[in-house]
Order: sequence, then C-alpha cells, then structure tokens
Amino acid sequence: MRLWERYVCNSGNPALQTALNVFLVGVVLFGSLVTPASGYSQGDLTPFQAEIEKQRQRLGSEDIEERRDAVMRLGAMNHPEASRVALRALSDTSAIIRATAAAAILWLRSEDAAAALIPNLKDKEEFVRQESAYALGRTRSRAALAPLISLFESDKKPGVRSAAAVALGQLGDQTAVDPLLKALFAQAAGRDSKKSIREKNPFLLRAAARSLGQIGSRRAVPALLATVENEALPEDVRREAANALGAIGDPSATATLRAMLTTPDPYLSRAAYDALRKIEFQNRQR
Repeated sequence: MRLWERYVCNSGNPALQTALNVFLVGVVLFGSLVTPASGYSQGDLTPFQAEIEKQRQRLGSEDIEERRDAVMRLGAMNHPEASRVALRALSDTSAIIRATAAAAILWLRSEDAAAALIPNLKDKEEFVRQESAYALGRTRSRAALAPLISLFESDKKPGVRSAAAVALGQLGDQTAVDPLLKALFAQAAGRDSKKSIREKNPFLLRAAARSLGQIGSRRAVPALLATVENEALPEDVRREAANALGAIGDPSATATLRAMLTTPDPYLSRAAYDALRKIEFQNRQR
C-alpha cells in the first residue's frame, strides 16, 4: 500500500476514507475504458504488441488505403502474431487488400497459412488468385499441391497459370511434372491456340521450364531440349530451359548445350555454358 493510502486508512477520518474509495473506484473504471479488445490493458502491452494492436484497429477503417497499409505493416513484422491478425484481410471487400494479405500471413505455420490461402485460389479477381498462388508456393506445404495443379490446368488467365507454375516449382513435388510438361509441349508446339508461337505468353513458358528444373525430374529433359533447340521461341524461354537442364544434371543434354555455345544470342550461350559446368560438376560428385 502506498504511504499516503496508509495514512488515510489510519487517520480515522471518515471523509478522507470515503474520498480514497471514490478515487480508487475511478481508477478501476478508467482502466477498463482504455483496455483494448485484445484483453490487455495498455500497460500490459509491449511496444511490439501495441503496434500489432494498432494495426488490428486500422483494419476496421473504411479507408481502403489505410487498411492496405495496415496489412503491409503486419506482414513486415515477420511474426506469427502479426500474421494471425492479418488473416481477416484475406476476406476483405477490396481485392487489393485480399491480394496484399496473401503474403502478410506467411509467418504462420506452413499448414495454417496454406489452409487460409487455398480458398482464395477461387477468388473472382485475377490478381487475388495470382498473389495467393505465389504465396502458396512459399508455404512449401504439400496441401497446396493439388489446388495449385488444378489452378494451373484450368485457369483462363495466363498470369494466374504462370504464378501457379512458379509455386509448383517451389513445392518441388514430382506430381507437378506431367502438368508442366503438357503445358510446355503445347505452348512450344503452338497447339493450344490458333496464335503463332511468338504470341504465346513467354512468362508461362519460362515459369514451366524453370519449375521443371527446380523439381529435377529427368522426365523433363526431352521437352527442355526441344525448347532449347526451337529457334521460333523467345530467347529468354530457351535460356530458362538451358538453366533447367543444368539444374537437372542429365548428361544426355550435353550435346545440345554444346551446340548452343555458338548461338548468336550471347546470353543463351552463357546459359548453356553454365549448364554444362553444372552437369559436369554433378557427375563428378556421383
């Protein structure tokens, strides 16, 4: 008990004791008014917790930019508690906020983040589906595999399909090899539309080739060789296929890669050179 409280209680003065009681009741009531919804009083919160609480309150703003800024700040905290608060933004009425929230929740457990993101692969907005796919790749969760393959095979937007292809490469599961190969063959051969090869989405081709290299299946080697050799394809697609061949490390790619050393494109030549060195190194390790 504080010294002045002890003095009042021992004074025997009823008026002073009544005044003290009224004061203490007022302190309690004031404390309840400043207690945030999280259940902590301001005095209980650490600076970090106070910042999370501040952003949680901003998520209720009617201003879209304020809500989006709150989601970005929560994501930048790199902490599960901040990501847990950002979860509500995945169902925000604004597409830009739903898309921004996809990356903000990635500090949750991998399986929890994947479970929260998967429903947004069916969002009506292309940008939300795309950002959700990218985020799912970063979770490394096997639960994301089937939904991402479905998105890659069925979505009508090339940007969304490309994001799904990138994510599948990050997951690194052999189950994704066949869908990626099918798309690479179809696009490279020009069989999936009436447009010419040069009108294909080059990012989708690059993403498929890169992801096949990340997964590392030798079943991808014939398709990647055909891509490297196809002069009708964009040079950056051929370079990515060469990089993928180096990542896989199959010696059967050596002859084609050596032929690319004299190609007019110096960047493709360099990619082929680097791939040959990787193949040589990997075979020395065996």
